[in-house]
Amino acid sequence: MRAAVIDGKEIAATLRSEVRAEAQTLSELGWAPRLVSICVGDTAAAEIYVRNQQKQAESAGVQFEARSYPAETSLEQLIGILQGLNHDPRVNGIIIQRPLPEHIPVKALQKTVHPLKDVEGMHPASIGNIVYNDLALGPCTAVAAVEILKTLPLQMEGLNVTVIGHSEIVGKPIAFLMMGLGATVTVCHHMTRSVAMHSRAADAVFVAVGKPGLVTGDMIKPGAAVIDIGINRVETPDGLRTVGDADFASCADVAGWITPVPGGVGPVTVATLMKNAVLATRMQMDHYRASYARADA
Repeated sequence: MRAAVIDGKEIAATLRSEVRAEAQTLSELGWAPRLVSICVGDTAAAEIYVRNQQKQAESAGVQFEARSYPAETSLEQLIGILQGLNHDPRVNGIIIQRPLPEHIPVKALQKTVHPLKDVEGMHPASIGNIVYNDLALGPCTAVAAVEILKTLPLQMEGLNVTVIGHSEIVGKPIAFLMMGLGATVTVCHHMTRSVAMHSRAADAVFVAVGKPGLVTGDMIKPGAAVIDIGINRVETPDGLRTVGDADFASCADVAGWITPVPGGVGPVTVATLMKNAVLATRMQMDHYRASYARADA
């Protein structure tokens, strides 16, 4: 048995097409979706992400503005900048690029972004809403991974799922999103005694740890889905390669479906960011109309 390789680029293209149609509708209503990207300090590490986001935004009909600030910019100054963007009705979404200078705690900035403009889904309110199965603007990578699984011919209700990795913005949200769909979820982390015991019993395995080759074929139930969220740069005889957290070759020999790295979850994550952009724009439009509509209208 050889796993079917899930084409994340194809899923992303379909999602972008839907976003483009919604962006056009919003533009005709006077609410053209617009994102602002914030980089602080040395932007070389974030440059490739910013370029990719800009390209995808243009493809989806979403306006994109990249702003860069010096490394010495203080936390107080950045909070002021974000508050200004929060109050600007021409800005519908804010992206905070990582890495940030050491003196800038990313969580402080994420908390400052207004929940209605939190297109990355990183605000505590955005993540907290998932617990109540109220998904408005969810964390992009977690939402993308679950959306990929939903494209497969699997019954979500009662599905046995193992999530390897319990970060606040990927692993934990995936677990709650899957529970919201009716799945039975096990979450593994660095203190789990036998990860393989749990993964072998799962119909679907999500892995997001940051350890190349962590999940191997002997840890997978035959016919299961493997959603690999890891992105690792490893040295090979042929030079640097980007690989996931799953050993693709051995897992593909056992699994029913598997996401490649690159080309799997990554493209769908960026498309989800654009989907959040148009969703945020519509939410803001509805909010302004409700707040400022004439009482006799």
